[in-house]
Amino acid sequence: MAAQFGIRLRKGAAATAVTAAVMAALAGSQAPGAVKDLPGGTGHSAEAGDRLPPSDDHYYTDLPPIRPGDPQSSHDLPGTRKPGDNAAAEAQAGIPATVLAAYKKAEAELARTRGECKLPWELLAAIGHVESGHARGGKVDADGTTIGKILGPQLNGQGFALIKDTDHGRYDGDTTHDRAVGPMQFIPSTWAGAGRDGNGDGIEDPNNVYDAALAAGYYLCGDGRDLATSDGMRAAILSYNHSSEYLATVLTWYDFYRDGAHEVPDGTGPLPGRPHHPSAPSSSAPPSTPPSVRPTPPRHSTSPTPPHHSTPPATKPPKDPGTPSTKPPTTPKPPAERVTTLTKTGPATLATLTGLDFDVRPAVRALDHEGKPVAGLKVTFGLVGATDARFSGAKSVVVTTNAKGTATAPTLTAGKTAGTFTVRASLASGKPGPVDFAATVTEPAADTLKPVDDKATYEAKAGETFEKSPDLEASLDGKTVAGVRTTVTVLDKDGEELAENTGPYVSDAEQEKTRTLTLVSDKDGVLHLPNLHAGDQPGTYVLRFTAGKATADIALTVTDPEPAEPGEGGSETPEPGTGGESPAA
Repeated sequence: MAAQFGIRLRKGAAATAVTAAVMAALAGSQAPGAVKDLPGGTGHSAEAGDRLPPSDDHYYTDLPPIRPGDPQSSHDLPGTRKPGDNAAAEAQAGIPATVLAAYKKAEAELARTRGECKLPWELLAAIGHVESGHARGGKVDADGTTIGKILGPQLNGQGFALIKDTDHGRYDGDTTHDRAVGPMQFIPSTWAGAGRDGNGDGIEDPNNVYDAALAAGYYLCGDGRDLATSDGMRAAILSYNHSSEYLATVLTWYDFYRDGAHEVPDGTGPLPGRPHHPSAPSSSAPPSTPPSVRPTPPRHSTSPTPPHHSTPPATKPPKDPGTPSTKPPTTPKPPAERVTTLTKTGPATLATLTGLDFDVRPAVRALDHEGKPVAGLKVTFGLVGATDARFSGAKSVVVTTNAKGTATAPTLTAGKTAGTFTVRASLASGKPGPVDFAATVTEPAADTLKPVDDKATYEAKAGETFEKSPDLEASLDGKTVAGVRTTVTVLDKDGEELAENTGPYVSDAEQEKTRTLTLVSDKDGVLHLPNLHAGDQPGTYVLRFTAGKATADIALTVTDPEPAEPGEGGSETPEPGTGGESPAA
């Protein structure tokens, strides 16, 4: 069997036990075709850089070459050792760096979230080789996205399953029928439910090796499978493609990679050199698909799936007994229909002082039934209740969820009115229900008002302006407070109200004289008084600052104006000798 099919016989390796058990189980199962019916071949495959000849096949069935010198291999069996096998084995063991990293990253993630599954990265590598030759030998960009799309044949019922378009051509560019997409060959309808974000960019892209490898890992681990057992391994591979030939091919590559694989630069990975040619013709492969990329046929979202190779509908083997019928493909739901949960991503309560911005911007996250983010969803943030707070002047705004499913409202600014209200995040459909944030606007408080400088009194002459107006600092528990609303009043020396139009004053916005005004402390907690005029009544006055229970009095002194200099004004009697007639005249 080793000589005929290129399957290496191994001694003592754990992978062999699994492989042998699976193969034996398959041979006695009702799966389509037994192992002994596999098409033959020497098992020799091309070295790195070889290009695939034109073919109508849909996945690679060439088997790995023997590694001479491998103590676990059957290289000493008659007919299994061929010149150049060692070089071919080394070449085929190379996996493009980014693709290899994606397989290993998926293994680590599944170990963390589905430890009971025991997914080995070598299984992903085996499937990745069979499905797309490791994304065409690692032709991916720095983020792991394939350079150009890898598409399977059109699923038009001509030798394949009939699956009409489910994604409006979003992934496969075909608006008539679906095609398998990406390095792990998911059909769009399957990806809609199985897609994963493997590289943390918030996007689930079947053309990205990180996303596709992680999705394939979760797919293989479905139904609580334990891949460390032969039954679990067999069920996982057959769920991906219900074909005995596919099972045997994947297991052989799995065994090969378990013997050792190494990293090669992206774009230099080996491409399979001998694709399988099925007996049933497959003329539906799109002409635009490069010959070196023979994509796999689709798999359905339920297990098991139809055979991977091209088999006319009339000769398709029956499914295993008890296998549920494949569900018809469904059109991906729009974002508004996919979301099942709308949750807060930050604090549920918001608070600030009058006239200031809220420090926290309300934000929500939309998730589907699998807990995956829903992007492109319209979320309305509105203000409910009596408030003059606004989102950049608006009472409501509409925000679209990003790739991580998050919608964040713009900065909310409090008005002059203290009180409570609600910020409500809602969807147009009303389902799921709205998310509410409790918002509170309060008047800033101070327990101390004190002059910024140490000057105890301020003095000016009647009819003039004080050289400097007193500035005070508002603080609470020793810390300055912004936004403290303070009333400033000019009183007489005993702290009583003044008679009308008496005493110092300031000019308001309309240039009217006022002796009572309101100030608000700035971001440094300072209250700035406008230019203070002395008025025309000499005397002693009090400038009182009041902010809640905090008060401060500043003494103001208005003195008499300077007496006029002699000779000023032209009405005084001139001094002798300065003009007029001489006394001696």
